[in-house]
Amino acid sequence: MAPTEESILRNYLLLASRLPTIISLQEFTSLFPKSQQSSPQIRTLYRDLQQQRNAIVDTVSTNIDSEVKQAKALRRTIIKAKKEGELEEQDDEIEIERALFGSTSVAIAPKLHSLQTLIPELDGAVAAVETELQRLKEEESSLIESIKQAAGNMSDLRYGRLSNPNLATEVLDGLHSIQETCRRKS
Repeated sequence: MAPTEESILRNYLLLASRLPTIISLQEFTSLFPKSQQSSPQIRTLYRDLQQQRNAIVDTVSTNIDSEVKQAKALRRTIIKAKKEGELEEQDDEIEIERALFGSTSVAIAPKLHSLQTLIPELDGAVAAVETELQRLKEEESSLIESIKQAAGNMSDLRYGRLSNPNLATEVLDGLHSIQETCRRKS
């Protein structure tokens, strides 16, 4: 079986990425001058580097998981578009058959699923619905935030509190400037 995108990314980016795999504490200690090699700060520095490296590896792993989910969603979208295209073609063919032969012609029967094909289809549908639900929740929260911000801005106007205290004088100056320009033109 061919390797998946996930296995390639994990094997290439994560397998040998932990600090002890790259350099051991003894090798790290040997990089320092002989007089400093027994210092406990070297071990502390190594542990700190190890924690930083682990955080980076965890971020990369999370990004790989996210990329795999996006790839699955993209595959589902492509398959769905393909199926819709096939259905449109089938509908055209059925209409032509009906026009030529009447309504007695046999329509194309839908594909029947077996248990082995149904479960992956349902899993894919569940994942697609969960992805869409997550996207809708994110959209909802951004809309709620913008509505709250707009309501807050309107509240400031209602009570006479403006974010720019000089706005009233700036508007009046702009209106006077427009009046002067109109007087000069006439």
